[in-house]
Amino acid sequence: MDWTSFFEMHKDLPREGPGAPGDVAWAGALAQVPPGAAICDAGCGPGDDISALLGLASVARVDAFETHAPFADQARTRFAGDARVSVQCASMAELTGPYDLIWCAGALYFLGVTEGLTAWRSALAPGGAVAFSEPCWFTDAPSAAARAHWSDEYPPMTDEAGITAWVQAAGYRVLGTRRLSDAAWEAYYTPLEARIAMLRPGADAALSAMLDKGQAEVNGWRATRAEAGYLLCVVAPA
Repeated sequence: MDWTSFFEMHKDLPREGPGAPGDVAWAGALAQVPPGAAICDAGCGPGDDISALLGLASVARVDAFETHAPFADQARTRFAGDARVSVQCASMAELTGPYDLIWCAGALYFLGVTEGLTAWRSALAPGGAVAFSEPCWFTDAPSAAARAHWSDEYPPMTDEAGITAWVQAAGYRVLGTRRLSDAAWEAYYTPLEARIAMLRPGADAALSAMLDKGQAEVNGWRATRAEAGYLLCVVAPA
């Protein structure tokens, strides 16, 4: 991976994965987030979910973690002066908490679902929950095109039953699931496409190759979105 070109393509985007405020609201309601909640945004990217997380409770606090410094800086700038928000350029692997909700939009797979949930158990407050989105097959017989697309994106990908098995292996129970909407995906891909188009003129060979890869990702999802996507899961210790 040419990370220099990758981060140039992803620079200054509003978010780094699919999602929408309604997803946060649904997860918070299912988790029964209490007033005055302590919330963690694990792998926050540039911080697009933080406003919705703050809206989950009357006096919420959000601690956001992001390992890529420019994304963390972008999130800090967005919430500069808001004492309810703390953004740390740090790994989400070793959270301390305690948190009433750990929110992780499209990033838990970096740790592994079972491994990440196991590590986060001690960071949950009593009655706390984890909400995460995970790549998921929506059909028992995905097409060759869908398999080709997602084998590049996420080789360990499984279906909802497989995700549930990973959750249960960590000693959690599933409170509820739902698929991310097309609108949630377009909230990510539409700005990415605009960024790709802006960078095309004058791009060198390495950046051009990365832009091609990014556009292929967008096209691949749009062509196979009925067969696969992200499953939003809300889980709690069993």
